[in-house]
Amino acid sequence: MLEDDFGREVSGVRVSLTDRCNFDCVYCHNEGLGDTRGPMDPQDGEMTADEVVRFLEVAREFDVGKVKFTGGEPMLREDLEEIIRRTPDRMEASMTTNGTFLPGRAEDLVEAGLERVNVSQDALDPKAFAEVTESGAYDRVMEGVDAALDAGLDPVKLNMVVFEKTAGYVPEMVDHVADNDGLQLQLIEYMPELTGKPEWAIDIERVHGWLEDQAEEVEIRQMHGRRRYWIGGDAEEGGMVEIVDPVENESFCRNCHRVRVTHEGYLKGCLNRNDDLRPMGEMTKPEIRETFRETVANRVPYYGEYMVKGDDGEWEINDEYIEV
Repeated sequence: MLEDDFGREVSGVRVSLTDRCNFDCVYCHNEGLGDTRGPMDPQDGEMTADEVVRFLEVAREFDVGKVKFTGGEPMLREDLEEIIRRTPDRMEASMTTNGTFLPGRAEDLVEAGLERVNVSQDALDPKAFAEVTESGAYDRVMEGVDAALDAGLDPVKLNMVVFEKTAGYVPEMVDHVADNDGLQLQLIEYMPELTGKPEWAIDIERVHGWLEDQAEEVEIRQMHGRRRYWIGGDAEEGGMVEIVDPVENESFCRNCHRVRVTHEGYLKGCLNRNDDLRPMGEMTKPEIRETFRETVANRVPYYGEYMVKGDDGEWEINDEYIEV
């Protein structure tokens, strides 16, 4: 397993299969590349299934044990089932999706080898959902969650971005996963450094504090040092709520064990940076191996290393990483 200069092993990869999406969520940052929603037709720049699989085969050589397929909306790829089916043995395949295409495809995805799924769901009210996603597909998303559960993708983790427009819906979402078997909740801190509109951000520590008051059990994961809260019971019975809070969080960056791949085949060592993108050439296995090694070797914790606090207490780029 490859390790960067900060002792962080790379145990997982996130592979964006497309930047296309049938939603237009107001908080979207497209895996750190910016909101680039475009035509729904397949684009020439997207990696082919062969290229995706070739990369995964190389990653598996370095003991990477997990891949998460993302987008855009990965289910806009008609060859998604093929890609999952061809994912190397002993590599867990999961996916993030808005859920609208799960009805009718969930069973085929499980048969192909999909093991877990995250479904974006920012509210339990259709009107509120439409305001955030700029989509009227609320009922379809709910059907998608049911289809995933019926297909055996249990638990289904619901992704909810927490910011000014959604913070008030957190309690009912927590109750929702606590009251329904097979559901978990992932609360994702809004990232103004990628999406702009800092006025939308809220104090995520207040959410932590509220959940701690409700929880029967609290767990801290190795990945990112994330905190998990078990509501309505312990880890065997209760609903699990996890917070993903990367903003100005040195602990989060210090415990990051992932490398990303853009839909166009660039390796990306850090979500928050686009100055570290590395093309994999013609994507032959020797080229992929070398680029993967370089990407891992050059990974830097974003907060606490690439970004450091200046004399005024504000975050600024570390002079060591400024090209002269």
